[in-house]
Amino acid sequence: MNVKVFDSKEVQDLLKAATNIGSDAGNARAKQITHRLLGDLFKAIDDLDMTPDEIWAGVNYFNKLGKDGEVALLAAGLGLEKYLDIRMDAADREADIHGGTPRTIEGPLYVAGAPMRDGVSKIDIDPDADAGPLVIRGTVTGPDGKPVAGAVVECWHANSKGFYSHFDPTGAQSEFNLRGAIKTGANGTYEFRTMMPVGYGCPPHGATQQLLDVLARHGNRPAHVHFFVSSDKHRKLTTQINIEGDPLIWDDFAYATREDLIPHVIEKTGGTALGLKDDAYKEIEFNIALTSLVQGTDNQLVNRLRVAATA
Repeated sequence: MNVKVFDSKEVQDLLKAATNIGSDAGNARAKQITHRLLGDLFKAIDDLDMTPDEIWAGVNYFNKLGKDGEVALLAAGLGLEKYLDIRMDAADREADIHGGTPRTIEGPLYVAGAPMRDGVSKIDIDPDADAGPLVIRGTVTGPDGKPVAGAVVECWHANSKGFYSHFDPTGAQSEFNLRGAIKTGANGTYEFRTMMPVGYGCPPHGATQQLLDVLARHGNRPAHVHFFVSSDKHRKLTTQINIEGDPLIWDDFAYATREDLIPHVIEKTGGTALGLKDDAYKEIEFNIALTSLVQGTDNQLVNRLRVAATA
């Protein structure tokens, strides 16, 4: 077709009408964002000479994406979550906020409501013959390097099949398996007793993998463990660690790997006394440094739809 109509009065009037941009009614911010995104789409159709078949293939794809419940997964896979982290890192530098444990993406698989424990939590509820025992421990500190008492450390990760409880398509896992929350004491320490996770791949027949296939990209993640860390006097930290030695550490389809978030894995014994299934186990020390509130406000809180359950 190769025609250019975006700059015409007809199309510009259509954009204004579709977004009701000239009216005082409605949400001004929503109208501003919709006008910009719709305008960018219209211009891309012009610039790339997209055909009606291509446009409707895209509409059908978004229908499948919603039906599969994979919008948040695709947001990670296309780098949208990583891009938000890049912007927040830049905002911190501009505000002269330095230090602290690096942030990285939340991902789509958090579930609120995990059982809260003091100091130590054993979170491997279900037996897993293919996973060895793992202890993750560390100290939460503030900008002054002193331990933070009363911080809440939340942790969640996949089992040896690459599935998360509450999202496991096999239905094999108990609620809150491999999910936990710890409140630190005066010494600021936490310890999760769990199983070694593996990485996971996007559902092979889902909408996310469908698009990745077209882009000639894989949809796999290295083994990793997610964390939220919250404290009344500090900014919330959203981060995750990768398991050292995983071959996909620097080939994560969600772009979440950061150099400072690959702690060493140490071989240890004495697991039986800790209630682990084997005496030999692996340990990861992951110390967490929080940053100060900004003018008394936590500017790291992100409002997004999350699953919640009751333990």
